[in-house]
Amino acid sequence: MIPAKIDPISITTIREKGMESIIDWFGHHKESFYALGWSYFRSQRQMEELFYQTILKVYKEFPRFKNVTTFETWVTSIFINTCHELHEDRSLQASEESEQHKDLFKAFDQLKKHEKEAMALTYIKGLSREDAAQLLRVSAEEMKVHMFSGIQTLRKEMGYRPTLNGCSEYHNDYFDYLEGTLERSKKVALEIHIYHCQHCQEDLASLQEIMLTLSSVTEKMADFHVPSDFMGNVKARLAEKERQRQLKFKKRKRMGFVLAGVIALLIGIEVIAGTFSNLYYTWTEEDQELRAFLQQDLGERLDLVAESDGVKIKIKSAVADHVQTLVFYEIEDTATDNQYVMHYNDGVFVENEHEIMSREMFPRYYPLDLESDVNKDKKNVYQGKMSLLPLTSDKGTIKLQITKLQKLIRNSSDSNGINPYENIDFKTGEWNFEIPVTKQPAIEYALDEEAEIEGIPVRFNKLILAPTATILQFGINHEQPEKRIDVINFDNLEVNNKIVKADRYGSLFMNPELDMNWIAFQAYFDPLYGEKPKQVNIQLKSAQLTVEDRKTVELDASKDYPQTLEYAGSTITLEKVEIGQPANIVISDREVENRAFELLNFNILGEDENENSSMEMEQEGVLVDKSGKKYDINERHFPFEEIEQPRYFFTVQNIRMHSNNPGEDVIPKWLEIYGYNTTKYLDDVVKISVE
Repeated sequence: MIPAKIDPISITTIREKGMESIIDWFGHHKESFYALGWSYFRSQRQMEELFYQTILKVYKEFPRFKNVTTFETWVTSIFINTCHELHEDRSLQASEESEQHKDLFKAFDQLKKHEKEAMALTYIKGLSREDAAQLLRVSAEEMKVHMFSGIQTLRKEMGYRPTLNGCSEYHNDYFDYLEGTLERSKKVALEIHIYHCQHCQEDLASLQEIMLTLSSVTEKMADFHVPSDFMGNVKARLAEKERQRQLKFKKRKRMGFVLAGVIALLIGIEVIAGTFSNLYYTWTEEDQELRAFLQQDLGERLDLVAESDGVKIKIKSAVADHVQTLVFYEIEDTATDNQYVMHYNDGVFVENEHEIMSREMFPRYYPLDLESDVNKDKKNVYQGKMSLLPLTSDKGTIKLQITKLQKLIRNSSDSNGINPYENIDFKTGEWNFEIPVTKQPAIEYALDEEAEIEGIPVRFNKLILAPTATILQFGINHEQPEKRIDVINFDNLEVNNKIVKADRYGSLFMNPELDMNWIAFQAYFDPLYGEKPKQVNIQLKSAQLTVEDRKTVELDASKDYPQTLEYAGSTITLEKVEIGQPANIVISDREVENRAFELLNFNILGEDENENSSMEMEQEGVLVDKSGKKYDINERHFPFEEIEQPRYFFTVQNIRMHSNNPGEDVIPKWLEIYGYNTTKYLDDVVKISVE
């Protein structure tokens, strides 16, 4: 672990001297950050870019720094995020690789992302496990899991067996025991057990050796060599960046006087003409959905702009209610003819999400809009929308940070089409916004109607009209164990002769139960805000059911295979039954036409029903639309969004059974089929009068 140093620079000094003090601070901490960065990158060029980008972000974000954590921990979080962003930049691939601690970093490259970060922060940067967990935004328990799995991976790299052989009930205690943090009663119990268990002794010995090896390596990190010209090169780039910023500032200042006059003129027009807003948005807003929100005063025109590396993002507006916060955006590539889109939680996140947003709802998924005039005609502009979590209060300011955009690739077979799934590529950068949002109210209407679907009672309880969505709340009765509805899919909702389409991704489970025998759901439809319902017609589309139909089949590996059995009107083939470690069983039913089920629910039992074994499964299947047409999901241009009411039929299931007792074969003896899952297409309409 790199020895801690007394900070020679105070927070007050940084506030007074700005960039210069931050550069000096990094100069005093360069060894520890350089070593941490080396776990991601392998060249001085990459490391210089990493330090350069991090210092710029620390300088920009410093006014928001709060003393809820140490300054070094806060800077480390920015440093790690910058590592993530630059690691995806193909232009920064290493052209040379240092020999410093090469074996250690080569071993670290075998770790999964979360394992690698947990290990690097603890053993390379020297943070405590608690501080590292806070920085990675994981719980102490999750941090322990990442550390333990990382050590197991390194254990394999050092030539030990790939899996632990000791008693599984004690695995979770190994790590705490070796760190000396296991509570006394568990510690005593483990030590008594170890005395009698050779396998657990071997596990602990190998894990202890790896942890001691890591501890010895981290002590050597204090000698990690930073090239003599490293900080000088970074400082020179920052000085040039500042010079360019000053030149841009002078140019913008001259333009400001002209813009001020234009804005004053527009304000005057607004005062004179009371209907200006409605006409103005009709003339100026291309997005019909956003135009409707603006004309109804459910949102306001924002036009917030940020630019990074030739790509300009404009936040056009945001509309919020208790369902979601809908953000309308435009992305323009000012340098080349590229179109980009953004995806929430993939390079796009809300910095103050935990402070202002509710987790009782989920962001809604919206497919890409590839057919609008703007997105079809302009090769370097994309206009879209993105769903964020709803606000917890009536007003708030969303601090949106964008570090990655997905590039859309035009389909070569159609010059007007765009294929978002081919050759996926990304654009990294830094676009930050502060978006003011006001949450709009929703109107709720009580419904009191019960219907039967496939013989199962369904209650329709409430209709909610919100600005961004219409929500139907309903309940499904689960008293009949032999058959139950898992999901209901709707086609549309008709309110006062106005029809809105249902979200094709189905109904969502709600946490609260209506009562003991009823489960609550809600389905989303397009918005109907402002409409007072008198008559509601609900057009059903399909229901996904679980049917209980038990059948037990004896398995005998000594017989010749394949063999067949009849079930639910279909012929199922047992292609293979093999004893071994693992045992292999292959079940198939490739004929899907008129088949009653999409998926069998079953279990395989060994000769001893109580034996300690585990089961893994590989599956094959085919997608079939309502008309019976089959689709290959492995095709390059798979048109899932266009398929009418698809059903996925499992055709082959390859099961492997592993014994948890080393050297002991598994003998498959029984196939227990519990039932199956199926989809029923529906044409029913439920009609409800609203008082």
